[in-house]
This record gives sequence, C-alpha cells and structure tokens, in this order.
Amino acid sequence: MTANPRRLKIVGELCAAAALLFGVAASVAAQTPSAALLVLEKSDNAMAMVDPASMKIVARVPAGTDPHEIVASTDGRVAYISNYGGTDSELHTISVVDLLAHKELPAIDLGALHSAHGLFYAGDKLYFTVETNKVVGRYDPAAKGIDWVLGTGQDRTHMVYVFQDLQRVVTSNVNSATISIIEQVDGPSFGPPPGAGGGPPPPPPPGMPPGAGPRKTWRITNVPAGRGCEGFDVSPDGKEIWAANAGDGTVTIIDVTSKKATETMSISVKGANRLKFTPDGKLVLISGLGARPGSNDGSSAGNVEIVDAATHKEIKSFDLGGGSGGILVVPDGSKAYVAVSQKNKVVAIDLKELKVIGEIPTGKNPDGLAWAQQR
Repeated sequence: MTANPRRLKIVGELCAAAALLFGVAASVAAQTPSAALLVLEKSDNAMAMVDPASMKIVARVPAGTDPHEIVASTDGRVAYISNYGGTDSELHTISVVDLLAHKELPAIDLGALHSAHGLFYAGDKLYFTVETNKVVGRYDPAAKGIDWVLGTGQDRTHMVYVFQDLQRVVTSNVNSATISIIEQVDGPSFGPPPGAGGGPPPPPPPGMPPGAGPRKTWRITNVPAGRGCEGFDVSPDGKEIWAANAGDGTVTIIDVTSKKATETMSISVKGANRLKFTPDGKLVLISGLGARPGSNDGSSAGNVEIVDAATHKEIKSFDLGGGSGGILVVPDGSKAYVAVSQKNKVVAIDLKELKVIGEIPTGKNPDGLAWAQQR
C-alpha cells in the first residue's frame, strides 16, 4: 500500500506544530523558578516575576488597572492582584495571573465592592479589603465566588492579616486611625428574653434544626492606633500587632489578648508605609515614603529601619535613595526585599549581615511584593 503524500505532509506539519507548542511550554516552564519574587509595577499596570537566584526578571504579565497589592496561592501557581483606584473608584476587580503559564486569567468581579486593596491567602481562600465599602471579604477560588463579607464601620479599611486558625482577622483603617481585631465567636444562646418568667425555652427559629447550638457570629474590636495607620504585621507568636502610623512617625504596639495598645514608640523613617516581622520574631522592618530627615527641599529618601522586637530599639537603618513601599521577608528569614518605588528598583537586604546585597531594576513605581513557592 502506497502512502498518500498529502496525508504524510499534513501529519508532518501537525507533528512539527505539536513539537513547537511543546517547546514553547517547556521554555515557559523553564523560566518559572520554583520560588519566585513577584513585583507589582504599579505605573506600568504589570507584574514582574523575578528569579531570586539570578535576581533577574524572567517574565512580565498584565496586572489590571492600578494594581496595588499582590499575594500568591499556597501552591505557588496563581497570583491575585488588587485593582485599587482610590476610595471613589469604580474599579471592582481582583486580577488573576497564572504563574506557570505567565498569563493573565479572567479577573474576579467584586460587583458592588469597589477599591480592593489588602490581600491575604489562608485556608485555600483569598481574603481582601475594600475601601469604598469599608469591608473585609473572602473569595473561594474553588467555588468561584465570594462567600463572606463583613463591614468594619471604619474609614479606608486597607491591609488585612488572617490568623492560622482562621478565627481571627486583623485590618488597618487608615483614616479612622484604628486596627480592627475581628474574631469569630458564639452568638447569643436562644432562650427567654431578659426579665421573662421561667418555663421551657422557646423553640429555635424557623429553619434551625431542633437541638442546634448557637450560631457563629463575628465580634469587631476597633483599637485606636495613630494617624495614617496603614502597614502592620502580627508577631509570629500571635501575641502582638505592630502598626506603623505614617502621620505620626510612630508605631503602635497592641496586645492581641487584651485588644489594647501597650506602647507607642517613635521611629526614624518618615511616612511609614509597610511593616514586617522576620519569621523568628526577632526583627521588625519598617519602610517609609516620606522626606529625608532634616531636608529642606522635601526630597525623598527610601529609608528602611530595622528594630529589635524585644527591646523596641533601632539597630540599623538604610537610605535606599528613594521613597520605599512593599517589604517581603523570605520564608527562611535570610533576606528581605524592599520596593524602592521612587527609584524603580527592588533592593535585597541580607538580614544576617544587615547589609544591602543587590538591586533589581524594575518597571515604573514598584510597590506590592509577594513570594510564590511552587508545591
């Protein structure tokens, strides 16, 4: 039987196309490091993926309009990016990026919720804040829908942190100068109203099965911090919240158990923007967007201050040359990355030697940082 030349040609072309596609996929996979630093280039509406080993950008992906914060899923395969736009913005999306294929996926439509900002990934779900609506919410990627929203009653609900037990959530509220501690608790038990006589308790409300216990509810405690309270972090042992107050040049330390501020300490950086603990809880890094101390011309300095968490004393400060925002401490605590927004770069700091060890040139106005570890 003689082979059909035309059929052989078609088969050959299909095989060549398949090989090309396979080669492209392999090339993309090869450029995706197992651990990657993700950098939001705000003014370029882009996300840059950096290989920490080479400190080179290996990919760029569109990040939606006015990207501000970024977080990666637990498996390191997807990134979520808040599209902010300010308190009166009509923006109501969170961008989604496939970190393996280096491509933008369909965005999450938040509907009536506008100006998403803070992001935190926990329990296989995405927690987010929305400034215009003064709420914190939660998105379930598996169900592809929002499954929880709670109002804080505070102005500019900005950043968010979720405890490992998923029973406590913390937000900062910039214009209200507060930290909200949100706890899941048992609601009131069903029973006779106050002052009622004895007798058996009333039946549960319609729809609740007989013998059902009290429903869960959320309790919010708004703890006063300082003016411009924005960047904050929770100590690794879960006992303290440290909140940076950009308007006051201070940090407020809050005891989680009592939900009360225990100390307000002065810091050297101006316009404190972000604050992060090291994983061992020994150091606190604070970045600032404000003017250089002592300057008369308002020139900016990318100051980063490192504070001893036990003594509350500064042990090192850095002038990185321009106003600085996002801070990312790698999981093993060996180094930190700081986005120097005004100089279009990210700086790497060795946390053992407390010295700058490199710079990564970026697109315009880098800010939000995240770590993606493939699992």
